[in-house]
Amino acid sequence: MKLYPIETGNFKLDGGAMFGVVPKVLWSKVYPADENNLCNWSMRCLLAVDGDRKILIDNGIGNKQDEKWLRHYHLNGDATLEKSLATAGYTAEDITDVILTHMHFDHCGGSVKWNKDKTGYELSFPNATYWTSRQQFDWATHPNRRESASFLKENILPIQESGHLNLIEKEGEYIPGITFKLFDGHTEGQVIPHIRVNGKTVVFMADLMPSSAHIPMPWIMAYDTRPLQTLKDKERFYKEALKNDYILFFEHDIFHEAAVLHETEKGVRVKETGKLEDFL
Repeated sequence: MKLYPIETGNFKLDGGAMFGVVPKVLWSKVYPADENNLCNWSMRCLLAVDGDRKILIDNGIGNKQDEKWLRHYHLNGDATLEKSLATAGYTAEDITDVILTHMHFDHCGGSVKWNKDKTGYELSFPNATYWTSRQQFDWATHPNRRESASFLKENILPIQESGHLNLIEKEGEYIPGITFKLFDGHTEGQVIPHIRVNGKTVVFMADLMPSSAHIPMPWIMAYDTRPLQTLKDKERFYKEALKNDYILFFEHDIFHEAAVLHETEKGVRVKETGKLEDFL
């Protein structure tokens, strides 16, 4: 299996929202903010190629939303999903599987696009099976008031209506070499893919840990619906990560693509950061 980081552009979010109860005097030392307290974040996806299977994990914010909506997120950077796939040597039509870690707009917006005359929607990856958890799909289609702005029906319902959606209900290896594990602290049924490659395990962190700055235990996003569950999620993940020397691949860390961990006197910390290829 070969892995290709797929950059889809960057966006900005409030630093306080991204670091929750952690004081700005601490988080700003490791992840800087601008004069409006906004931090710049990547929307970095991952393409796994294994023979005839081309598996895309998440797909960014997409381009269906109007300019007024997009202005709230200050999109920046030159990368796009299409250009990054082309750089890797593939097109949207080549993708056989799309794994959606969860259905917040910045993770699944690229799943669906306008049709040619903008009278309706169609799948961005017409030949792909789309995967997510049943828990997340049910949560996203019946959203609570706290998360409802992050779940956009035009990103979600066309996938179901197409007949291309495959919902899992428990953890397992649904694609050879890729194990789907489920975590609930950020949002219900978040799928965290564990990918076996070159005898190592690469974990696509999604919003279980959006950046290397979120490695310390209490550094949890205010966006998380159940922060105490996130603490349990992180503790469970760290036990496995340290035991098995996992390579963490970050979706939102604009500074660091990947990292490995170690145990210190202060708890679990980043041992080393770098490009994903550096660890493989």
